[in-house]
Amino acid sequence: MKTPKWFLKKNIIACALLPFAGMYYVVSRGVFRMRARHPLQSRRPIICVGNILAGGVGKTPIVRQIAEFFDAPVVMRGYKKSNATNNIGDEALMLARGGLNVHTGDRKSNIILLNKQKQTTPIVMDDGFQNPSIKKDISVIVVDSEFGFGNGFLLPAGPKREPVSALRRADAIIVIKSNNEKNLLLPAGIPVFYAENTTVSPYEVGEKLVAFAGIGYPEKFFRRLQNVVARVPYPDHYQYTDADIKKLLDLAARHNAKLVTTEKDWVRLPTNVQKKIKYAPLETKIGDRFFVWLKEKLNGDFQEKN
Repeated sequence: MKTPKWFLKKNIIACALLPFAGMYYVVSRGVFRMRARHPLQSRRPIICVGNILAGGVGKTPIVRQIAEFFDAPVVMRGYKKSNATNNIGDEALMLARGGLNVHTGDRKSNIILLNKQKQTTPIVMDDGFQNPSIKKDISVIVVDSEFGFGNGFLLPAGPKREPVSALRRADAIIVIKSNNEKNLLLPAGIPVFYAENTTVSPYEVGEKLVAFAGIGYPEKFFRRLQNVVARVPYPDHYQYTDADIKKLLDLAARHNAKLVTTEKDWVRLPTNVQKKIKYAPLETKIGDRFFVWLKEKLNGDFQEKN
């Protein structure tokens, strides 16, 4: 689905949905307490990388960097995963293309399987901060400083899965820096680290571009590119059809421009189409101080655990 416009700014629709947001909060708290009764305790340390919003904060590149740092496996649900088509999900495919060991599906089952291996490296869990059925050794929350917490409301009136006070359960917060930063009111006493994103165009400087994206907030991608003559947003995790591709190719031809998209969109394109369209890699750099903290925190917790 496309991200609702009222997620970004309070308006009459957002306010009208506030009673449903209250219902969502009550139900989600009940589910949280039920899941917390008998959590799975992993032998290998679990590093959870999550957020309190409904997608779109740039979590996957952070997962990638942490997993690469420890040479660790990644467990994730695999959004849009399909056994019928062997589709493991776009985010999972992105990580796997980079050489990471990615396990999609039921996270509990995959953690149990990974615990049977001899390795002692940590397991990186993509998302799951709101699921207490798996005990995390370290929880890292990702916050996009450009988007902040949207309009500040809970689902469905806003983008938040939980109130900002839920960040107190986190061990650390990574803030992705931006030129258009919002004033973030983060809980005191939790280490805050910073990361920077750079979108790198695959084309020569000055080349005209037609940009398209089916991610949580496509405008963020569009703004990071130069010489964009047309922008085509799609719903998050959109599955492109032959008709969509034809329209995009025709649009680029009319503008005498090149098509460009995100890596997450590119992996969802058919192989023959991938040869015609390039993606702009998103390079994320986390400050070194975070990894120093993470190693110290992980070693201390692992010694106490054993």
